[in-house]
Amino acid sequence: MATKAAAAWRSVSGAALRPHRISAASRRLCSSEPATRQNPPTKASTLRPEPSPTHDWIGPPNPLSNLRPIVYRINEKESDLEKQLRKLRQETEDWNHSFWAKQNVSFSKEKEAFIISQLKAKGLTLRGEDGRRRTLSSEEMAIFYKSFLDRNQMRHADYNKEWYRRNFTITMLMAKVALDSLWKTVTEKQRQKKNSTPTN
Repeated sequence: MATKAAAAWRSVSGAALRPHRISAASRRLCSSEPATRQNPPTKASTLRPEPSPTHDWIGPPNPLSNLRPIVYRINEKESDLEKQLRKLRQETEDWNHSFWAKQNVSFSKEKEAFIISQLKAKGLTLRGEDGRRRTLSSEEMAIFYKSFLDRNQMRHADYNKEWYRRNFTITMLMAKVALDSLWKTVTEKQRQKKNSTPTN
């Protein structure tokens, strides 16, 4: 199972993702396509590779949240501060996935219900005589889009607040990790220089 999971994921070197931070650009708008026909679980797939000590794993886009899951590398000599940062980043990935998976499923269900109700009001069925699915005009769908955004305004506002709070904390931890790494490098060089200095 782990082999199948790894085949669908791609690795990125630790150096490439070390300065990585979750940005607002990672957020996904609600998909205009039905996310599901039933009610699948919104949790991230369990088919993910084990953490690597050298690189991060980036998986294929999740069909519900449209986000690419990430499994962060675990340094063999991971400090407590690095562990705290990694766990927060992973928790934020899972939280972000959960929000957009639920939001997209809700969007798709409500959109489908709106289309059916509008067609019914016109005395039409969801499919025409030729078996093709009927659609509404862009003007008619604009009514639904605005209504959905209005109903979810507070939810999106709360999401944004939590999003920026998490990103601020992650950025601060990344700065601390960088400073800690720099300090260790400087002290190690001083120690080596001291040990290499010949004594009389």
